[in-house]
Amino acid sequence: MKYLISLSLGLLVGAVIFAAGMVYNPFLLDRGLSPLSVSESEIISLNFSGVPADAIVYTNDGNSRLKPFPEKVLQLWEPSIRQTSAMATVMRDARSRTAGIGIKFSSRSERTRLLRGEAIVDSVWYVYLPDHGSLFIEQFENYWTFLREVVLPAWRSSANNWKGTWLGDLTAGPGALGTAAVTGGTGSFDGLKMEGLESLTVTAYSIDHGPVAAEGRLLIEMPDSLDDLEGENLDD
Repeated sequence: MKYLISLSLGLLVGAVIFAAGMVYNPFLLDRGLSPLSVSESEIISLNFSGVPADAIVYTNDGNSRLKPFPEKVLQLWEPSIRQTSAMATVMRDARSRTAGIGIKFSSRSERTRLLRGEAIVDSVWYVYLPDHGSLFIEQFENYWTFLREVVLPAWRSSANNWKGTWLGDLTAGPGALGTAAVTGGTGSFDGLKMEGLESLTVTAYSIDHGPVAAEGRLLIEMPDSLDDLEGENLDD
């Protein structure tokens, strides 16, 4: 019996050490500043709420922590899309003025490797800006730092929530520098190939409800050779 107890304790201690090592692995460092943050090219900045209940519509399989909104929206429970979420939200410019609408589809990726600090989500955006045209954004996102610095502290809290200030870049590719691939669809963007970046700022998170106070942002880098967009700019 004593050997069984010793073995159980050893396995428990080993599991705890393994989990701690995976979460606090010093070799899993953040990427630092995105190249778009220091770019000298014209940057379009679009903001949106990171809280599902603030969206026009948000849906998933209905069993996830983030509940579909509004309450009676159709859910994505079919096997082929069960791990997918869809959202339509208002996009605002850098001065918080309504700029257009954004539709995002996100799916859990088979490329996730938690031991390497990779919690990957594949996603696409369709963004329509009435005064300028439309954009299609393809990317994969890494939520590892968000899980480690926001979700885990909330889970460890006796109140099952987290408050603070967390700001991080989510986009991790497919661009060589960790940027999203952006293609212009119509209007002033027609035919353009650009780079993009999605980031998230969170100040409150609940284990029961997900993000309580969060703001997302899309940055789109315009080609250097492109003249300023006609009409009112979307950046500062």
